[in-house]
Amino acid sequence: MLSRIAESLYWIGRYAERAEGTARILDVHVHGMLQDPWVDQEEACRSLLKVMGVTTDATQVSTLQVVSLLGLEQASPSSVVGALAAARENARGARETISTEMWECLNATWLGLPAARIRIEQQGMHAFFGWVRERCSLLNGLTEATMSRDDGWLFLMLGRSIERADMTARLLSTHADAGGSIQSWLSLLRSCGAWETFLRTYRGALTDRHAAEFLLLDRLFPRSAFAALSAAESCLDELEQATGPRAGVATDAHRIIGRARTDLEFRGVDELLSNLSSVLSTVERACSRANTAITGRYFRATAAVTWAVA
Repeated sequence: MLSRIAESLYWIGRYAERAEGTARILDVHVHGMLQDPWVDQEEACRSLLKVMGVTTDATQVSTLQVVSLLGLEQASPSSVVGALAAARENARGARETISTEMWECLNATWLGLPAARIRIEQQGMHAFFGWVRERCSLLNGLTEATMSRDDGWLFLMLGRSIERADMTARLLSTHADAGGSIQSWLSLLRSCGAWETFLRTYRGALTDRHAAEFLLLDRLFPRSAFAALSAAESCLDELEQATGPRAGVATDAHRIIGRARTDLEFRGVDELLSNLSSVLSTVERACSRANTAITGRYFRATAAVTWAVA
């Protein structure tokens, strides 16, 4: 597979998951502001921007500004709208590899953004975030149904899995910064689409221990940090299956992801809770380092031609 196509597929997976994950995080933030009128809005907003890696020069930051920066800023690939635009642009570069249904889904989502802005004015931000989640879920379903399980699919799943692990860590970071209340866990589980599954798993016992264990370590829930890292590791295994070494692991990316996954797997829940911020920072750094390693391994850019005047 051409590295250009592989890179486009990888970033389709990442950007689509980023749009959905950011929409979920913003939904939790807005609900938190509405449910707890005593919370310091300025501090909560700056904390969220820090978690998402966004800086601002504004002297005062409100929820409306945060939603604008992380939700509607088209020029920023870190925002919901910007990530959807970037996913569509990468799909144009891999048009011959993805299915027609996938392309139509991304294109229709992009073309539907003006109507989504009208929906914000009429129904509020929650309706917009729900629409984004539905469109990203539709893309995920079409990907599963229409793509062959070849290298292209592996690169797309690799991008999605790394972004999902990173977004789950960032979502949990917003909970840790909010003080870690039971109400915060409830909002977090609902935002991840995990509430019903959590109830079936733990018989309705909502505690810090159970919620942290589920979102960090559960092997069966696909949005848990452990499950996402395991999926990324599996993709890297298959990509290197034919050329892997006789000992050790094949790539730096595999080593980085494997260490992060192992660090979660063999920690006790009490240890995770007592060092939650540190654990989440470790997962985020591992995802960033793995992205750099994957880029160096599979997406080597051609150096620009320098023209010399005789």
